[in-house]
Amino acid sequence: MTTPQRRLDAAALKGLAHPLRVDILDSLAMAGPATASLLADRLGESSGATSYHLRQLARHGFVEEDPDRGTGRERWWRMVPGGLTLAATDMREDRAAMDSTILVARQFADQRARHVDTFLRRGEAELGPAWVDSSMLISASVRMTAHELDELTDAVEAFVSERLTPFRDREEPPEAKVVALHVNAFPVVGVDGDGS
Repeated sequence: MTTPQRRLDAAALKGLAHPLRVDILDSLAMAGPATASLLADRLGESSGATSYHLRQLARHGFVEEDPDRGTGRERWWRMVPGGLTLAATDMREDRAAMDSTILVARQFADQRARHVDTFLRRGEAELGPAWVDSSMLISASVRMTAHELDELTDAVEAFVSERLTPFRDREEPPEAKVVALHVNAFPVVGVDGDGS
């Protein structure tokens, strides 16, 4: 079964364009469903702030109440199933939407860096050598055209999607952990001496 991808439009993107909302989504993705109070503890925020931003995220279709948890007084929230696609090409005609795209993309990039940093600092001590040995951080560079880069990113996306499909919607083994997979492919700006 393929997990559906949601391509963000300008209205949805503007609803996500707040650092705490992106952090809430990341927390729900990494640690699972939570209440506003639990998210406040995880993120070092007030429960009033997380509650407000959860309602905004729900209004824009990013999160939903978890029907399997909670009581009348305790609301549990989870991410709406599926991935998110942020495409700058959809926003070029709307400067405010483009600014929101950049803000959200930068917040996601900051989260990735924080996750990598935490893994490097604490991974071996908290998870053990088997988890560290099975992980990888790769960096490579090569010269290519925009068309070649487009073909490469399409191929990598298809490969990753195919390889992750067996791990979705299954009975998780007790020793399973949340694993983040980040693939970046972009032209390096400012190295050719022409500002491009």
